Amino acid sequence: MTTYREAVDEFLAQRRIAVAGVSRSKDQPANAILRKLRDAGYEVYAVNPSTDRVEGGPCYESLAAVPVPLDGVVAATPPAGTDDVVRQCRELGIPRVWMHRGIGPGSVSEAAVEEGGRDGLTVIAGGCPMMFVQPDPFHRCLRWFLGATGKLPAPKA
Repeated sequence: MTTYREAVDEFLAQRRIAVAGVSRSKDQPANAILRKLRDAGYEVYAVNPSTDRVEGGPCYESLAAVPVPLDGVVAATPPAGTDDVVRQCRELGIPRVWMHRGIGPGSVSEAAVEEGGRDGLTVIAGGCPMMFVQPDPFHRCLRWFLGATGKLPAPKA
């Protein structure tokens, strides 16, 4: 069984990552994740069916509309939207999905976790990429706290 940290390291070793759930409002977690990954040198693609521009760049209506093959997807959507993200990953052959969850309910959908695991996807059901990619003090502390309290999930694969 892969550990959480191994799944995170493998996810972040990829270069082409989509962030589903970005918003025209810059203060959303998905937008912060998009900026952090982009600033760290990742090739990042914004996905939201309701807009065509986010954070100064293009935004795609679906994962299928992204013009390159993707290595992974961060789902920062409501849990019902995460079900659709996992379905799209399966259909497109995207092997990794990270369901964002910090302190609150986040994007984790138990149905999507089970479906993704059954379909052979590597599913990280919780936590935040910002806890690992050049973490700021808040995200470094959050990673420590979630680890110390046993709230970092085991990946499904």
